[in-house]
Amino acid sequence: MAERSLRGSRLGAMSMESDAAVQPAPRRPAEYDCPNGHTIVVPFSTEAEPPALWECRCGAEALLRDATRPDPKPVRPQRTHWDMLLERRTIAELEELLEERLALLREGKLPRSA
Repeated sequence: MAERSLRGSRLGAMSMESDAAVQPAPRRPAEYDCPNGHTIVVPFSTEAEPPALWECRCGAEALLRDATRPDPKPVRPQRTHWDMLLERRTIAELEELLEERLALLREGKLPRSA
């Protein structure tokens, strides 16, 4: 019994199973060409559709070999604080609020900020 004990093993940290009977999923390589001359080979499952673009190690976008470049996604312009404010209030409302706050500040009801 003592020779079969698990003394010294890290229970839970290691699996006691072997990879002998494990079959990996079928794969196919997808080749990407970088505009800087690099070639990238990425293995994908035969069931998966590889994306048309892949990021190269140099940071450029590599295109899947024998594929056409997809249309770029439409870029939304960046919204500023003023744009978001105008979504909530009209110019007339903002002018009215400004006059109210200036009147309170002139009357001394609002503390002055440094």
